Amino acid sequence: MIPATENKIILVTQKTRLEQLIRRYNTEGQVRFYLEHCGEDFSDYKKEHENYIRSVNSAAEIIEDFGRVQLVDRDNVPRFIFGKKDIVIAIGRDGLVANVLKYLDAQPLIGVNPDPDRWEGVLLPFKTSDLRKLLPEVAAGRCFSKKVTLASAELSDGQKICAVNDLFIGQKTHTSARYEITAGGRSERQSSCGIIISTGLGATGWLRSILAGAAGICGTKPSLPEPPRWDQNFLYYTVREPFPTKGEGADIVFGRIEKNSCIRIVSRMPENGVIFSDGIEQDFLEFNSGASAVVRIADKTGNLITSGRAG
Repeated sequence: MIPATENKIILVTQKTRLEQLIRRYNTEGQVRFYLEHCGEDFSDYKKEHENYIRSVNSAAEIIEDFGRVQLVDRDNVPRFIFGKKDIVIAIGRDGLVANVLKYLDAQPLIGVNPDPDRWEGVLLPFKTSDLRKLLPEVAAGRCFSKKVTLASAELSDGQKICAVNDLFIGQKTHTSARYEITAGGRSERQSSCGIIISTGLGATGWLRSILAGAAGICGTKPSLPEPPRWDQNFLYYTVREPFPTKGEGADIVFGRIEKNSCIRIVSRMPENGVIFSDGIEQDFLEFNSGASAVVRIADKTGNLITSGRAG
């Protein structure tokens, strides 16, 4: 069959819970023994796995009728080189969409929910069967999409990491993070549980939980100055549980990073300092004593397909 498009279509998958356990315990039988010994329902893991594999296979068949397809496992995404004209499909949970989007540079990303009865899928507006009608529209540029502002942290040695939802800067353990933060022309040495940088998309996640905790303590309702938008041209920064001491303050704890501005953070952590993104602790930069990071809006944006024909 002659492909309908010359664009390469990348289908990004993730390991199911069952596959992850098999990797740990070697065989499905041993996984079943372990789960049932713990009082877990093995059949639920099995059903989830079968539904996911069925959805992936169905998606691959549809894509093969339309163009060239390449399967990429989530674990390999950080090392994968996406072409500028690639169409990318992430089939899995919401976190997979975020994890893939930060490695793209405006290529269209389609989030597919492989198991709608199991996962609500805020970032997964499509089912596998939708791909047959959707792909021609995406290839022709006739789909509605949302631009997503990303956050970026760049070290003084040139290493960079982006985030779709949040950046975390601090200790990878539960010990205090120590650093110096400069924002809005002010600098302060701090000891805290780390700094969270949130995008508009991520403002309803980790940032919301921080605000809810603070509001609960103060007896108020948690709220942001304005409703977050995925394409908003600023980021929020929040310091988690700052602890003032004789040499460390707690005045610079919350604010915005505007489009043409940044904040600078200098590590004072001799070891275990990290910057990681979107809750993926394995995807990190080391951030130990002497390292400095500039945090700003990324110079690229995400392009998330939200519905079919746009005109």
